[in-house]
Amino acid sequence: MQSYVERSLTSNILTRLQQMPAVALLGPRQCGKSTLAKHLISPMPHGLYLDLEKNSDLNKLRDPETFFTLNRDKLICLDEIQRAPELFTYLRSTIDEEGRNGRFLVLGSASRDLLQQSSESLAGRIGYLEMTPFQLAEVGDQTLRSLWLQGGFPRSFLTDLQASHTWRMDFIRTFLERDIPQLGFAIPAKSIERLWRMCAHSHGQTLNASKISASLGTSHHTVRKYIDILAETFLVRILPPYEANIKKRLVKSPKVFLRDSGLLHALLDIETQNDLLGHPILGASWEGFVLENIIAATPDWHHFFYRTATGVELDLIMEKGRRRIALECKAASAPKPSKGFWQALEDLAITEAWIIVPIDGTYPIENNVYVSTISDFLGKFRAE
Repeated sequence: MQSYVERSLTSNILTRLQQMPAVALLGPRQCGKSTLAKHLISPMPHGLYLDLEKNSDLNKLRDPETFFTLNRDKLICLDEIQRAPELFTYLRSTIDEEGRNGRFLVLGSASRDLLQQSSESLAGRIGYLEMTPFQLAEVGDQTLRSLWLQGGFPRSFLTDLQASHTWRMDFIRTFLERDIPQLGFAIPAKSIERLWRMCAHSHGQTLNASKISASLGTSHHTVRKYIDILAETFLVRILPPYEANIKKRLVKSPKVFLRDSGLLHALLDIETQNDLLGHPILGASWEGFVLENIIAATPDWHHFFYRTATGVELDLIMEKGRRRIALECKAASAPKPSKGFWQALEDLAITEAWIIVPIDGTYPIENNVYVSTISDFLGKFRAE
């Protein structure tokens, strides 16, 4: 394993702790939340970390009110908070009694229980941040190929290729057999595994719940429920379609992506770079990888895809206020935008577009249309 990798959320967490009594850091299991929290707390003279999956730490909170009172001068980190949702009531009363910021840092591996509980008891008292597995900006451009292949989960990325594949397969099995039941979902592991694999095969395509339900032998409502669970546990992204007031018939179903490219490749039995380069999923895999890096780096923007019934499309539209940016993702070294790309820009009157490719260098191909790397594109935003 390599030494600690500095995470891009570090400064945001510290800022939020100065502004809010509690901060919730949400993200998938094993993405590095605990490591980051311990890294932040360890140099603090008044930091206290509790892992609620450990009985010894959970026992300390048998009387939460007394524990919080005895440690009123500390920043308390509660890891895997969804294991003890009853604590939210005590957090609220402690926060209201003490009236100071930077009191609690709570970590959650799924949004469902945490959001439901805290929305009722901690409204106006808690700030939310989402943490992802490693992004390219955190590990450097020189790792692009390995990050794309192995994904960003630290234990998958920071090891050799064989061990990485083994870890990802273990992660998938543990999620299905352990994590889903612990979250309170009474779903057969085999059913959601089949759905997960079907999502992998249709990665980057519009959701057809009826087709999937026919394959699974269940209702399309059940399919949507299962996909929502995968989305709430940060493993699947549901990308909404762009709604435009134009005289075109637009696709209204969302696109579905597996958020971590390494898990996508594991579910499709892609183990090496050569396997990936020869697989039909190559283009869609690159598209998902690009989207995750860009969406994670631009949380204050709205993100959509655009597609008409005739096949005119854009992989990603970023919108903030009156500004709109179009992105197309091409895994080829010499990308050639389709007629549909140019038609989409004309349909929506978009004047800034980028084609994101896995090669070095940035260059224009038309006025305000650029071929670029992920890093060069994001660097533009950091420079503004």
